[in-house]
Amino acid sequence: MPTIIAPLFAATTYARWLHLLVGMVFAGMVLMVYPGIEEGVGWLRLVTSAAALDSVLLALAALVPAMRRAEGVQARLLLMPAREEDIGVERSRGWADRRRTATWLIARVALGMAVGLLSVNTLTVSTLLIGSPYRDTPLVLYGHALPAGGDPWYPLLAPVLLFGAGWALVWAGRLQLAMAVRLLGPSPAERLAEAELRAERLLERNRLARELHDSIGHALTVTVLQAGAAREVGDPAFVAKALEVIEETGRRAMDDLERTLVLLRDRPGGAATEQPGIERLPQLFDAARAAGSPVEAWIDVPRGALPGVLSRETYRIVQEAVTNLLRHSPGEPIAVRIAVRDGELELRCVNATTGPGRSRASGGKGLRGIRERAALLGGEASAGRQDDEWVLSVRLPLRLGV
Repeated sequence: MPTIIAPLFAATTYARWLHLLVGMVFAGMVLMVYPGIEEGVGWLRLVTSAAALDSVLLALAALVPAMRRAEGVQARLLLMPAREEDIGVERSRGWADRRRTATWLIARVALGMAVGLLSVNTLTVSTLLIGSPYRDTPLVLYGHALPAGGDPWYPLLAPVLLFGAGWALVWAGRLQLAMAVRLLGPSPAERLAEAELRAERLLERNRLARELHDSIGHALTVTVLQAGAAREVGDPAFVAKALEVIEETGRRAMDDLERTLVLLRDRPGGAATEQPGIERLPQLFDAARAAGSPVEAWIDVPRGALPGVLSRETYRIVQEAVTNLLRHSPGEPIAVRIAVRDGELELRCVNATTGPGRSRASGGKGLRGIRERAALLGGEASAGRQDDEWVLSVRLPLRLGV
């Protein structure tokens, strides 16, 4: 029983009813202007004339781009959809949107007129049925006189009539909502644009997360190793050098963090620090050497041979590889070779696998990030043991997108 009764008293039902009545008010105003309500004019002529004029006026109104937005805002407010985004609030962008808006306006007014007539007649008939026992003359409904003997029972028909009309309003409101979602909802082009925007935002967030992971993770690894080594050695010259490396590493990490925060804040005109590229690799190798891991590097890349994005991503890949090796096998020698051959950038990072914890260096978020970076640039990356060495191999095309 509550399932049958509850919708009749729900706030959504009456909000949608109000939305429907707005359509009836518009149709009634047009009807009074033309052809006008006067004696001698048949109902068929009234309805057809008003419907034709309504359709023309509504179709013209739909040509205004802002009309779609106004209808969407009103529909969200009064039809109370489960998800507001199901009903758009954007202006018309093309003729397809204008056609959908025109269809919506005409259907809304037509359904509103039907619901308005039903509401008025239901209230009128219910009032007459309830008052029928107190009448001195037979009750006449729509030109038909009801039998006088049934006057005591006629009031019992009023709740039944109101119940049926109430459910008619419930279903009319649901139909109005379904039409709004269909005709005012985002078009396929808008849905595609929204999906692409969400995908771009997700990719940007993932990129920023990788940036923070690579930069801050490397800085913390170097800092911990330098601080530990300085405590163990106790040599003032070594301690001074360690502090210098920690200061420089922390400064670069702060620059990277500030640049990332500027991107996250999305401030127009915000000046981010320049992203590091392949020219910063010698400083990275110096920090690794200062942390106690010998580094041999061969970089055979002509100046200006790498696009900016490829230079930056190469730096991040090498940074992550070196950080992994410092974390999992501190003190072990590292060999890095970078060269340009046959239209590709070849990167190879090698060190021994004899150190403790080497089995863990071939997995984790860092190396997964390296593979993702390589894939986004149209290349490939692989990492694992080869004989007695752990090898990271990356190949990236110089022409992005091929």
